[in-house]
Parts: sequence; C-alpha cells; structure tokens
Amino acid sequence: MLRRRLWATGVLVAISVAVPAVPAFATLPAETPAETPAGLLAGMPAAPVPAAPPEGADVREDQRWVLEMLRAQEAWKVTRGAGVTVALVDSGVDDQVAELRGRVISGPDMGSVKFDRNSPDAGRHGTAMASLIAGAGNGEGGLLGIAPEARILSLPLIVEERPEDGSTLPEEDLRSRSDSPLARAIRYAADNGAQVISMSLGAYGPHRSEREAVSYALSRGVVLVAAVGNDGDSQYAKDNSTSFWNFPAGYSGVIGVGAVDRLGKPARFSSDNLSVLVSAPGVGVPVVVPGGNYGSSEGTSSATALVAGVAALIKAKYPNIAPQMVAQALVSTASASPAAGYDDHIGFGVVDAAAALARADRLVAGATEISVPDDKHFGAGVPHEEYSRPGPDPLRLWLYGTSLVGGLVAFAAAVVMLGRHSDRNGPVVVDTETAKRGRSRR
Repeated sequence: MLRRRLWATGVLVAISVAVPAVPAFATLPAETPAETPAGLLAGMPAAPVPAAPPEGADVREDQRWVLEMLRAQEAWKVTRGAGVTVALVDSGVDDQVAELRGRVISGPDMGSVKFDRNSPDAGRHGTAMASLIAGAGNGEGGLLGIAPEARILSLPLIVEERPEDGSTLPEEDLRSRSDSPLARAIRYAADNGAQVISMSLGAYGPHRSEREAVSYALSRGVVLVAAVGNDGDSQYAKDNSTSFWNFPAGYSGVIGVGAVDRLGKPARFSSDNLSVLVSAPGVGVPVVVPGGNYGSSEGTSSATALVAGVAALIKAKYPNIAPQMVAQALVSTASASPAAGYDDHIGFGVVDAAAALARADRLVAGATEISVPDDKHFGAGVPHEEYSRPGPDPLRLWLYGTSLVGGLVAFAAAVVMLGRHSDRNGPVVVDTETAKRGRSRR
C-alpha cells in the first residue's frame, strides 16, 4: 500500500489503495505507475507483503482491533447509521461488492477529466473508503464499516495526473480558477441530502471557492471530515518539526483526521500540524476493494473514512445536531489523549464512537432552540427603554447657561454703577478769565 504526497501545483489528489490479485486477505503490495489511477500520486515506501493467510480467512477477525479501538460495537447498541447519507468525494465506488450492494448512490463526476467506471483502477480507493464507512458485512463474515446501515453518495473526483515530462497541467485542471472540483462536490453533496462529507484527499494551499463551499455546507448542518495528509515523514517535516497544511482539512469547521497504529501511537507518515483535530486507525486497516476482494489500507485516508462513519452514527441518532457539536462530541471524548490535552500529531486523541454518542446526547439536551419569525431576522426579543438622544446633559447645560447669564448681568451692573459714580462727582470747570483777573489784583 502506498501513501500519497501532493503535487506542489496544488492539484487535488487522494491516497490510493493497492489491490492484491487474490481473494484472500493480504497486505497490499506497492503499485507501479501504470497501476496508479489518474490524479493519485506515488511517493510512499511500500509495506512488506507477508504470506497470504489460508483461503477463507475471515476479514472480520482482521478488523477486530479497529472496531475495538473505536468502540464501534458499543455504539451500535444505540444506532448503526440508518437514514444517514455520507457523501464520499473520492475515486468512485464499486457498488456491486457484497458489503455495499444496494446502498450506493452514484453522483455526477466532479473532476474535469472523464471518469471511466469500467477502468479496473477507477473505484479502488473509493470502494475501500466506502467499505470503512458503511460496509454491511457479507453474511456471517465480510467487512463491517463503522456505520453499516448508512448510505453512500459517491462523487467521483479525479484530476489528471502531471505529465511525466514535467510540463504543466492543462488549464482546466488547475485550482487557481474561480472554482474547483472539490468546491462543486461539496456544494452538490450539501444540496442533495448528505449529512456527512468524507474527503480522503487534499492539496497544498487554500482556495477561496472551497472555503466558501465549506461555509455553505456547514450552514446547512453538514459535517465535513478530511484527511490531514501523509507528509509526517517528509524531509520538510523533519527539518521544520511540522508538516505542510493539507486542504480541505485545513479549513475552519472541517474535522481534520490523523492516523494512528494498533497501539494508538501516531503513524510515522501522518502529517503533524494544527489542522489535526482527532485521530483514528490508519495503519494496516482492512478494506474491501473492487471485485469483492480484501486488502489493507495505510494512510490518513482510512482514518478519515472511519471518523466519517462515527459522525454518521451521531447524525443518525441526532439528525439536527450542529456540525460544531459533532466536532465537540468527538474531541471531548477522545481516548489516548496526549498528556498536554492536545498535540499536533494526533490532535485531541483517538475517536471513541460510543462515548461520542453519549456526549452528543448531553450536548443536544443542553442546547436550547429559539424560533425566529420569518419576518424578523433576530426575533422580537425583550423590549428595552428608549435611549436618551445624544447631546449635552440638560442639567449641566442649564447650569452653564445660568452662570453665563449671571456673569453678563453682573458685568452690565458693574458698568452702570461705574457710570453713575462718575456722574455724581462731575467734571471740574475752570474759568480762565476770572482766574486771570484774580491774579492781576494781587
């Protein structure tokens, strides 16, 4: 099984699942370039291929550790996901495998490249992820998904692979345009009855149309789950102690999922950055592949599908629960939590389906829904006393006015009194002629 790294050009890609050519369960060998579906990139060292177990081995036993780590069987006592549709934005799904027969709705192709459902590789990765979400078993055996009674809305999204000569991608396949295949897929899922969207794919760098599509889906109550990527052991991650952010996992409101092994330890390849919210098994996870065979998946893709299944269980039990409450239920009940409460390898810990369902029940019970009339955006509310008009304080204004008038009156009175005092004393008049005669007599 190969883990996938993303192109620097930001093309949407997914993590692929290799398929053995035998019906017995086995760890999947590495794919050759010719076997890689369009839009999926090689880049992960192949897992060793052990000897195949005896014919007729029960995949249910092989997946026991996955179900036990997520406490799926305890959660199934409450719900098995009936009535919920999970949109799977992936490479397509083989809807004829026993575990998925009759419960897959095929949506339109979302990629800009023609999707050939007859191609043997076309539904490899999507079928594996669908089986982890909603596999219903096959008689007494067969693989069980986390929400075995949920439905799958398959939205094929494959973007053309970069030419081997290094030339650029065709213009219609670039995410730098005003729209992207992923944005169209998210909006389609939100408008066509999906309560959960599982996205085991990603690209470097955000995109405006995708961010807006995420906001649109959240406003409609849809839970979005995405893989954080498989760059944890890249040279960049080793040099910088962190991984590149992977989108859509990096968008606000999307539940970013990392991968852990059988011991609950971070998978060496799982990207480590602050987009990691929770984790789930992602190493050696049994899956169903086209044709009804079984294989083993490795990557944050598998962990994402498992968490999407848990989200489907919560939405099945509480259809109107808000996406942020689903995220809160997953985070607040996660097991194997880091000592500090959170780290950027496994987030808040490994998802616990049974505990998350119980917490969702308390969150819904504690939430109060307030109805808003159609003609009032915020509702009538409690009436308030009318606020005083802006301006100076009337009392202070009266005091200032009185003081001013008093000052003017006092000034005028002073002027009048000075004038009267001057009039009483009168001016001194000297008769110059009389004065002269008086001086001459002497």
